[in-house]
Amino acid sequence: MSQRDTLVHLFAGGCGGTVGAILTCPLEVVKTRLQSSSVTLYISEVHLNTVSGAGVNRVTRVSPGPLHCLKMILQNEGPRSLFRGLGPNLVGVAPSRAIYFAAYSNCKEKLNSIFNPDSTQVHMISAGVAGFTAITTTNPIWLVKTRLQLDARNRGEKRMSALECVRKVYRSDGVKGFYRGMSASYAGISETVIHFVIYESIKKKLLEYKTASPMDSEDDSAKEASDFVGMMMAAATSKTCATSIAYPHEVVRTRLREEGTKYRSFFQTLSLLVREEGYGSLYRGLTTHLIRQIPNTAIMMSTYEVVVYLLDG
Repeated sequence: MSQRDTLVHLFAGGCGGTVGAILTCPLEVVKTRLQSSSVTLYISEVHLNTVSGAGVNRVTRVSPGPLHCLKMILQNEGPRSLFRGLGPNLVGVAPSRAIYFAAYSNCKEKLNSIFNPDSTQVHMISAGVAGFTAITTTNPIWLVKTRLQLDARNRGEKRMSALECVRKVYRSDGVKGFYRGMSASYAGISETVIHFVIYESIKKKLLEYKTASPMDSEDDSAKEASDFVGMMMAAATSKTCATSIAYPHEVVRTRLREEGTKYRSFFQTLSLLVREEGYGSLYRGLTTHLIRQIPNTAIMMSTYEVVVYLLDG
């Protein structure tokens, strides 16, 4: 792959990630709050009458749904809070997606000369290498974004800035504090691998169908539009399957990135979640995550493909 091709994939990946992040930021904030231990559990008092007529107050732990969480954020913190962490997200998503797609394309081209071209094996290894590279280089940015999204403050109170968050993390944990949640992120590479294997498979089927379908030159513009929609559908389908399978790592990663918590490592957090909150806790925020990830991935992948197509001419 030439230097120009690498730059094309870097730029296209950055564009795709940026557009998707901006449009779906509110859902990202709600999802992070639902995954968190300190924000997702609410306490309510239930008044019960005993046989003797005395009143008893019983405390119940309630896990809110996405709509309730969204309503609480709007009421207590205002609409601007739905874009908490967007700055670090944009700072992180552009280089992260740029690095990812450039590494994926480069690795795929090299492996195509070793293995059967565009085989499942090639896509799996390429996605794994690209995911590892992107996570290792951008984890500090994602940690700051998560901390900012969990910084729930009442309307009118001064919110913590990204720079203040960086200083706070460094003061409390040092440089290693910026790499909390790395183990969970590496576990999440499995989601990326599943996503790209399914995406490439669907895209290949669509290309075969396109090649087999005789079309007049007059229908070229309609065909291009259908290709764009097809890429979006392929991305949405593949991401839904991958996320549903590998979602627990998202919850574990959010818990590991919380400030001053009892969570220390991936497997310790995983077992603690199951023991204290049940298996259902591993899928907290899944609905909101899917609602966000499906359009986000569709927008990101289609934007990436279109930008590559336009720049390659």
